[in-house]
Amino acid sequence: MLEKIAKVVARLQEIEKQMADPEVIADYTQITELAQERSDIAPLVNAYNRHQKLTQELVDAREISDMEDDPDLIALAEEEITRIETELESLENEMRSLLVPKDPRDSKNVYIEIRAGAGGDEAGIFAADLLRMYGRYAENRKWKTQIMDENSTGVGGYKEVIMTVKGKGAFSRFKYESGVHRVQRVPQTESQGRIHTSTATVAVMPEVEDVDITIDERDLEITPTFSSGPGGQHMQKNATAARIVHKPTGIAVKIQTERSLTQNKRLGIAIIQARLQEMEEEKQNASISANRKSQVGTGDRSEKIRTYNYPQSRVTDHRVGFTSYNLQAVMDGDLDPFIDALTIADEAEKLAAAE
Repeated sequence: MLEKIAKVVARLQEIEKQMADPEVIADYTQITELAQERSDIAPLVNAYNRHQKLTQELVDAREISDMEDDPDLIALAEEEITRIETELESLENEMRSLLVPKDPRDSKNVYIEIRAGAGGDEAGIFAADLLRMYGRYAENRKWKTQIMDENSTGVGGYKEVIMTVKGKGAFSRFKYESGVHRVQRVPQTESQGRIHTSTATVAVMPEVEDVDITIDERDLEITPTFSSGPGGQHMQKNATAARIVHKPTGIAVKIQTERSLTQNKRLGIAIIQARLQEMEEEKQNASISANRKSQVGTGDRSEKIRTYNYPQSRVTDHRVGFTSYNLQAVMDGDLDPFIDALTIADEAEKLAAAE
């Protein structure tokens, strides 16, 4: 690991030398790229420099411990050795984490698409529960949420619902939620108290830039529609909602959150872009390392990634074997323990693959 970091240190020195070159300074694009690269690797270099300094301090403390006859000085040296060894261990863990290649999408906003799976009305209610859970999690982090599209079941659930979450690092926290979520509980409609199993699928898609996925407008079928509302005197008289179909793939979305047709069209196209990006990445992931199964999972919607067992107040993530016995807290948005465990497992696997 230290050999790899030494190469990064050398790269930082090279970057700083380039950034002092007048020709590079005059090139706005190049100087910006170099500044960004320097910013990205600086935390790792700083940790490495601190590690080097502590290593020398450890050598000095051990020499004192070995050579001194004074019991008090020996005791102080031993205390210092313990402190330095603890700090070095922490630094090494930090450096391992910083060595893991960063996902460039981590800072992006996300679209969360939840669909009811097996289980009829109960699956739709569970989809609504997941929507509330993610909304609470985002609220706790001061992120903004908005329902972009919804298809309700009429019994307090959803056949499908799309929510956008806007906040720095939203994708980095939500990206492990993609997959099949399973609930085991007694539905309100169950007269004999039998436990039913239902499912809902979750897809988390980063908001993509126009340069990521481009869409030929000739491939879109855009139909203005009336927004659904309370009716009566509040009935929408203008067709401001937009139903958009991407003809090559059949992806369809209806957006009515904004007041103008133009704004709703733009949002609808953005969601279709995100879905197309997800499809493209799924194809790429399927073709890479077919023999190596990720410890965290592929995120494929066919995988049951998590079970919510109400009778036992238990939530288990099957990818890393992490379990919480406080189901209510999880449903109220306490997802960090799961996300942290998944992040650690993902980083460990990526680091092992890079070695």
